Amino acid sequence: MRTAALTVIDLAPVVAHVLGNGLRVRVLPDRLVPAVSCYTFFGVGSRNERPGITGISHLFEHMMFNGSERFGPKEFDRVLEAHGGASNAYTSNDVTAYHEDFPTEALEVVLELESDRMRALRITPEGLEQERGVVMEERRLRTENSHFGLLEEELESLVFRAHPYRWPVIGWMDDIARIGRDDCLAFFRTYYAPGNASIYVCGDVDPDDLLRRIEAAYGTIPAGPPVPPHVGGEPPQRGERRAVVRHPANAPAMLAGFRGPAARDPDTAVLDVLQACLSMGEGSRLRRRLVQETELAVSVGVGWNWRADPGVFMFSMELAPGASPRKAEAALWTEIDRVASRGVTEREMARARALLRSGVLHEMSTRNGIAHALGQAEALLGDWREAGQGLVRYRAVTREDVRRAARRWLDPTHRNVVWLEPGAAP
Repeated sequence: MRTAALTVIDLAPVVAHVLGNGLRVRVLPDRLVPAVSCYTFFGVGSRNERPGITGISHLFEHMMFNGSERFGPKEFDRVLEAHGGASNAYTSNDVTAYHEDFPTEALEVVLELESDRMRALRITPEGLEQERGVVMEERRLRTENSHFGLLEEELESLVFRAHPYRWPVIGWMDDIARIGRDDCLAFFRTYYAPGNASIYVCGDVDPDDLLRRIEAAYGTIPAGPPVPPHVGGEPPQRGERRAVVRHPANAPAMLAGFRGPAARDPDTAVLDVLQACLSMGEGSRLRRRLVQETELAVSVGVGWNWRADPGVFMFSMELAPGASPRKAEAALWTEIDRVASRGVTEREMARARALLRSGVLHEMSTRNGIAHALGQAEALLGDWREAGQGLVRYRAVTREDVRRAARRWLDPTHRNVVWLEPGAAP
């Protein structure tokens, strides 16, 4: 992967193509070693759901491994592993993605496996009940028995009153229990069609040969119906919102969040830099102040992930035993006020830029990372060519940009705070 003055990732070799049924294909050949990474992105996540079927996107991620016309239940991974490959998948607020890493000679098998489940997934009552049980157990483990899982769920419902981001990606337990086979059939026909899918391949392939293979494997699958527009309006927040969660824990903990910009807003990159200044690594401002100097917290962090619609700039804090929640929260807001009024130092900026640059280069140094970056860029920014452009964006961010963004997006009147009070769960 070449760079120009270490500021731009060279994606000129990418071959882009769209099949007649709407399936988008992006291929970046890299013949250094005989290995390939492949991602299939579907434009569906929890943002496309509605009350009553929350969690269906994530449930369907599990259903996609339950067999298709040519391959039986759980055969996907068995066949792939027999050819030296490995797979995984994830569901987010905005997309569902499936990926495989495999030796070059397994390419034909991967295309057969992926195209067959896009064409004719098996959706049986037995398979649905099995995966429903798995997902319900996952929710118990990661949310209902996790104090930060509970806090995040509560915080999202404070930040968003109307937007689908207000419910968790995994869904509400009652909805998971309620989703029926007819819901799954309609979901598959609507969102898992070629017209709502993109394939990203990086590795030891000949683009012309690969496109011929993809055309043969996917070309006859119907394009599918138009995807319904998601309902995503959100009223302005007119004051601070607070909530309390009671759950067994050794010490109090807190999550706080502010509604931030959508991925395509220029301030998303500025908030990346602010996040790095505040919480990335041992030398970050919040860790120095709250953990090392005042010893009010044992951990503190900032979560900021780009989303298709305005997302959440989130603070997390786990208090030290015996520490005062009031003092800890006051110390946190004091540091945020300092950034909003005085900005950050040039030394903090240089450190943040270096860490963010390293992250971009690390992702773009592997076939899997490149394929994923292409998919994320197209899904969230509208163009795969945006992959790796963080090298340019972060270099352009100034101290004044960071101060301005902190004042704009971290307004105390738009604050949402959830505290964990240790105690018996209801």
